[in-house]
Amino acid sequence: MASKKTMQRAGFKTGEYIVYPAHGVGQITAIEEQEIADLKLELFVISFEQDKLTLRVPVAKVESVGMRKLATDDAVNRSLKTVTGRARVKRTMWSRRAQEYEAKINSGDLAYISEVVRDLYRSEDQPEQSYSERQLFEQAMDRMSREIGAVRKLTLTEAEQLILKHLAKSPRRGAKADAEEGDNDEGETSKEAAA
Repeated sequence: MASKKTMQRAGFKTGEYIVYPAHGVGQITAIEEQEIADLKLELFVISFEQDKLTLRVPVAKVESVGMRKLATDDAVNRSLKTVTGRARVKRTMWSRRAQEYEAKINSGDLAYISEVVRDLYRSEDQPEQSYSERQLFEQAMDRMSREIGAVRKLTLTEAEQLILKHLAKSPRRGAKADAEEGDNDEGETSKEAAA
């Protein structure tokens, strides 16, 4: 590699953190030129440290693959507000919901990812999750915390703690959960409390 000077193409520059929908937060480490079948092609070299992955994306394809800049601070605040909301779980089969959650995660859209985190979060006093639910939750949590960490200049652990702090504020979770437990679907908790 030649010099380490900052290069810019299509509004992105070397050293910048970006979001690539299928992989989450990555960093543009270089802009390379390659010749393929007598065509010169400019490529962003993107490093995804968490996956030990390097991706080369043609500059011309940035828009079609959905690569974007990190979320704004406002978008981060909205996503944190989303996770404090009441979980919205559709009464459809798990396989269909799982596909929807996966599509939201792979959209790379922080607002959608925060909805998945909100809907699949379980506090310790809530029922156990299935393996696939836990996998999707962890994937969404990882994507959300990496982006928030990159935007707010936090470590991954600090970003996760920030999200968990907001999740604890949502209805039916944390200290409030005990008081509201009586209005659950089974009605068993209210009978136990009365006993």
